[in-house]
Amino acid sequence: MSIPMFLAGSIAMAAFVTGIIFLKYWRLSRDPFFIWFAAAFWTFTVGWILKLVGPDYQEHTHYLYLPRLLGFLMILIAIVMKNRRRPE
Repeated sequence: MSIPMFLAGSIAMAAFVTGIIFLKYWRLSRDPFFIWFAAAFWTFTVGWILKLVGPDYQEHTHYLYLPRLLGFLMILIAIVMKNRRRPE
């Protein structure tokens, strides 16, 4: 096992745990903002796992960036939806 593989696995685990924390906040508040963030971080987890188990994934492989792009789009959607809501 190499150090880059260990670090990628650690980042994947951290992203997964962060998603669980956002899910906990969603369960407490029922605010869709938190479920979007949980889904985004789980998408980041999928991207890091793909990097670990993929046969020829390198940093320059464009498929590697698709989960990251999707995750950041989810975060952007969450922020826009949160700011467009009317004050209660």
